[in-house]
Amino acid sequence: MAVASATAVAGRRVRRTKASAAPLTPLARRRRALFWPFIAPALALYLVFFVGPVLASVWISFHKWDGVGELEPRGVQNYEILLDDSTFLDSFVNTMLILVVVGVATFAVSFALTMVLREMRGRKFVRAVLFFPYIVSPVVLSVLWGFLFRSPEGLLTTLWSGVTGSTPNWLGDNLFTVICIGLIWVNTGFFTTIIMAGVDRIPADLYEDSALAGATAWQRFWHITLPLTWDVVATAAVIWTISSLKIFEFIYAFGGTTNDMPTVEVWNSALFIYGSTFGGRNPQYQFGYASASAVVMLLVVGVLVVLLRRVMRRAQIQF
Repeated sequence: MAVASATAVAGRRVRRTKASAAPLTPLARRRRALFWPFIAPALALYLVFFVGPVLASVWISFHKWDGVGELEPRGVQNYEILLDDSTFLDSFVNTMLILVVVGVATFAVSFALTMVLREMRGRKFVRAVLFFPYIVSPVVLSVLWGFLFRSPEGLLTTLWSGVTGSTPNWLGDNLFTVICIGLIWVNTGFFTTIIMAGVDRIPADLYEDSALAGATAWQRFWHITLPLTWDVVATAAVIWTISSLKIFEFIYAFGGTTNDMPTVEVWNSALFIYGSTFGGRNPQYQFGYASASAVVMLLVVGVLVVLLRRVMRRAQIQF
């Protein structure tokens, strides 16, 4: 029996080998011949504009450089200074707060809007309206946000003053909180659109059957919507993790003044990198130091994305 089994296995392997060694069809040969000509330009651009700058930043991070003169080797000194730099540590904490707090709030609001809009007439129009802030320039949105919150003549400031009798200094005492609220508003439309696209795939009869069975709205969300859109949510979470660490324009334009950057209390990692090079932080033009900060954030992004994908990995549900 053992000999017969071994012979059968060997026979299958031989047949598989012969099948894999079968000559390619003319169409397959043409496709293989066109593979590199099509992929080479995109690969070259990716290497030049993405991989190249990353490797250059890693190299520069081990040097002292003002952007013009010669590079002065410093070893890991830039990284050691980062750990003792309170501005960098504060900006890192702000970045993590934006990632977690703004991210959780954005996804919560996006799911709530998805549930409300799922059966609403004209939901495509509402979806387009919600998506609109995401495609508008962050600088324009920051100007609008300033029109709402500046003191004492801002629209929301005037309304608040009329109701409570006090004039809040939104942009002084609560600037980072207002920035976080603005980021939630800007990003909610984008992630609502992504989640709604996932919800639209779910057959309507699943909701109808569960409603007839007496399931509440929360139970339908927890047992139907969330499991069947989990792959979409996982992808959206990775997108948010990467994009949240690169937020720059909205904070810079909204929190800053005409001739200066925002206060360091609201800096995130992107503003710290800019402030250490062109932003006027003393000493200025610290390209090696800023590159070290960028490398640290690149490592953080990589670790967070890997962990997130592992945590949110689930078997795909067929429906």
